[in-house]
Amino acid sequence: MTVGVSFRYILSSPSTAHSDIAVALATLSHAAVPTWGQCGGINYTGDTSCVAGTVCTYLNDWYYQCIPATTTVAPSSVSSQSSVSSSSTSISSSSSSNAPIPVQTGFVKTSGQKFVLNGNTFTAVGENSYWVGLMGYTTAKMSQSLSDIAAAGSTVVRTWGFNEVTAPNGIYYQSWSGSTPTVNTGATGLQNFDNVVAAAKANGLRLIVALTNNWSDYGGMDVYVKQINGSANHDYFYTDPNVISAYKNYIRTFVGRYVNEPTIMAWELANEPRCKGSTGTTSGTCATTTITKWITDISAYIKSIDANHLVAVGDEGFFNELTNPSYPYQGTEGIDFNANLAVSTVDFGTVHLYPEGWGQSANPSSAAWGSQWIDDHATSQKNANKPVILEEFGVTSGQAATYQAWFSSVVSSGLAGDLIWQAGSHLNPDTPNDGYTIYPDSPVYPEIQQHAAALKARG
Repeated sequence: MTVGVSFRYILSSPSTAHSDIAVALATLSHAAVPTWGQCGGINYTGDTSCVAGTVCTYLNDWYYQCIPATTTVAPSSVSSQSSVSSSSTSISSSSSSNAPIPVQTGFVKTSGQKFVLNGNTFTAVGENSYWVGLMGYTTAKMSQSLSDIAAAGSTVVRTWGFNEVTAPNGIYYQSWSGSTPTVNTGATGLQNFDNVVAAAKANGLRLIVALTNNWSDYGGMDVYVKQINGSANHDYFYTDPNVISAYKNYIRTFVGRYVNEPTIMAWELANEPRCKGSTGTTSGTCATTTITKWITDISAYIKSIDANHLVAVGDEGFFNELTNPSYPYQGTEGIDFNANLAVSTVDFGTVHLYPEGWGQSANPSSAAWGSQWIDDHATSQKNANKPVILEEFGVTSGQAATYQAWFSSVVSSGLAGDLIWQAGSHLNPDTPNDGYTIYPDSPVYPEIQQHAAALKARG
């Protein structure tokens, strides 16, 4: 799904000495850094003491954060070290702060058709929040929004790890000067995404991070193609060697920063890749094999620099059955779900579900068509012996009844999990509402909570 367009198209750097361990750092007598503020890390030169009730916590080599001392963790997950050093900070923990700190241990993996974490089944259930790291929210507001998601029973949040701009402003992750891109590693760039990771960690959530967009929202693929080739042909993103090289450079910087960060569950190659994008223009040669080849290349590249995290495509799950009368099954958008799921460096499948936007709302109904769509992808899951998740889904009317039917289908079919589009929070002002948004006071919110419990009980 994209945002800001018609809903037809709506859509750590390695921490060597510290590994995945969060280290509690005592508050100093003249605490100055507010809750969720940065208190250390590579190149950090600010205050290193936290306000009362928070501890300066190692998250990765670039970022230590003042996190409320409220979440309990097992003693074995807390380091016994008395001090932590980065290349620019050394903060002593000489006082007796025994406050528990949030921590994520272990990387989510797959075993057959299930996700696993530290040897146990991990239920992937949650919501999409593309906006959490893009709106310039304070870390406190990020945490509030993710707390609302966690309260729904969620374990996973999917979000955007991109924003391509040609005129830097606000939060952005890469800027372009002509054909030259520069990754923004500063406070309005990757340091801001560090805050997203920290807030997710503090709320016990894992992140699925999409690394570019098929659509023009927040830049996406067409910026690469236009800036490097001066072209509107969307499919050059998948074939032009200079474009591919630029995208790999972005991946190397972004993914490389979080190689040892277990809060990240998975990287996604793109949000909803298709032969056509927002420009509506292609070279005329793009086919399902074009995108499958690109998926094979890019997923292997990510694996070459990050063996810890799962990789998925981020596609809508379109099948490639040319004679099928239903549009999402015909392969006309350049996606062959089964072929892409078979790629060895793709760990799990992703499926989206928008019957209204795909012209299927009366075929025979949104609820019935969607349940069949879920069942068909559960069959693909079984055949590939890899997990498949319904990672985006939504209707704008009749939500309660439709979602109840789809939730039932996910549970009964054995599909590995689901993430609703999309989460909402009342942050004054409210987070973005595209007609699908579910706020904590929505009548659908309790239904999401009940489904999360049922999916976890299923195992």
